[in-house]
Amino acid sequence: MSAEGAVFRPVQPVRAYQRVAEQIEERILSGDLPPGSRLPGERDLVSQFAVGRSTVREALRVLQSAGLVRSRPGDPLGAEVLGVTPDNLSRALGRLARSHISSLGELVQFRMVLDSESNRLAARLHDEEDLRRMTEIIERMEALSAGTADLHAFSETDALFHRAVAEASGNSLLGLCARAVHDAVVDVIEEKIAVAADATVWMERSVAHHRQVLAAIRAGDGALAARLGRQALYDYYAEHVEEDTRRLLTAALGDDDGR
Repeated sequence: MSAEGAVFRPVQPVRAYQRVAEQIEERILSGDLPPGSRLPGERDLVSQFAVGRSTVREALRVLQSAGLVRSRPGDPLGAEVLGVTPDNLSRALGRLARSHISSLGELVQFRMVLDSESNRLAARLHDEEDLRRMTEIIERMEALSAGTADLHAFSETDALFHRAVAEASGNSLLGLCARAVHDAVVDVIEEKIAVAADATVWMERSVAHHRQVLAAIRAGDGALAARLGRQALYDYYAEHVEEDTRRLLTAALGDDDGR
């Protein structure tokens, strides 16, 4: 076959630091190296992998960039394992929202879908402890809205509420994704909201919405809880997303039965 008709391209040799990083990553993802544990020291890693010190250091830089470990200069202990956290996912989603690959409208639509289903499941599966946590978080949000009008602190507390709802759904992946998507959206759009609207009014409206969601969850009304989640996100963010992707948010609102 001629070069012009070739289906495959020549491969590049894999560098040693990539193999080192892959092995460490696999141990982290498998749970053999849980969050908070430490990797062996640099000298020990050099010996175990039978590679040079520069190779080990490059592998650690790759893992740190991915958010899987934290290595401090001069730390006599090995790098600290962070594991997979919402921060890893939210950073990736935030980059997608800023790139040509994905739009802010798509990210908000994704959050609408996640939040509505978290609300629906929480209405069916919550317990009294879940309701207590949600109530406390809303009270904290209310105190923040009446205080310094710190939008960032309010957004952090808002994220805790959505995480509590997702955890009440009984699905740990929903909890992880809920925090990650919330952080990614807020990171991209928080400044726009702060400039475009009175932060105090926005926070008061948000508190009222969260009380409605909690009431629907407490009553076991999954359809209403889901619909409230989608509508609130549409109301908050629709005017800030790209005009050509606003239709995605409209589509995500769903029918009157909340489906």
